[in-house]
Amino acid sequence: MTGREAILQAALDSALKLAEDRSWDELTLSEIARDAGHGLDLFHGVADKSSLTRALESHLDEAMSEGSLDPDESPRTRLFDVLMLRFEAMEERRPGLMSYLRWRDGSVEGQVLRGRARLATARWALACSGLDATHGLTHQFRLAGLAWIYGRAETAWLDETSADLSRTMSVLDSELVKAGRRMSWLGRLRSRRGEASSPGSA
Repeated sequence: MTGREAILQAALDSALKLAEDRSWDELTLSEIARDAGHGLDLFHGVADKSSLTRALESHLDEAMSEGSLDPDESPRTRLFDVLMLRFEAMEERRPGLMSYLRWRDGSVEGQVLRGRARLATARWALACSGLDATHGLTHQFRLAGLAWIYGRAETAWLDETSADLSRTMSVLDSELVKAGRRMSWLGRLRSRRGEASSPGSA
């Protein structure tokens, strides 16, 4: 970890700790630096409130890389497993993260970040699942669909009351099953269209 990365990680840890008892938007960079044991000058050009929000989303995405890819498992199983790694990482920081998510989902700036972050999460989940080969429109449908699925599961996580994340797992699995059916339908439709337009179909 470089010096820059270490400072950003320390700032992120302190921000999440402080946010356990404070609203995320009330936190100041000076108090985050003080809690992290750094002078504010070390944060210049490295860590500000905007970079911390981006770093937080990226940090949670990195958790999806921690599993081992089994190519013999179905795509749905692989996606389920890597996305649950992210939710498990979120659960470890739930108190501070809840404050961040309330800010993110309740502000204009935060909602812009949310849209971009969910696409980034979907893109990395596909990579961690070995499903990131690009195939034109199909890939774009898969990417957008997975971002939407993650959003649905995140909503369930916000209301989670079980230590084993059963509500989150149930919603995630259900949405992945429905998405698989939609992708199968899309594949059959494209196949029929291809057959209808081929020279031998006349």
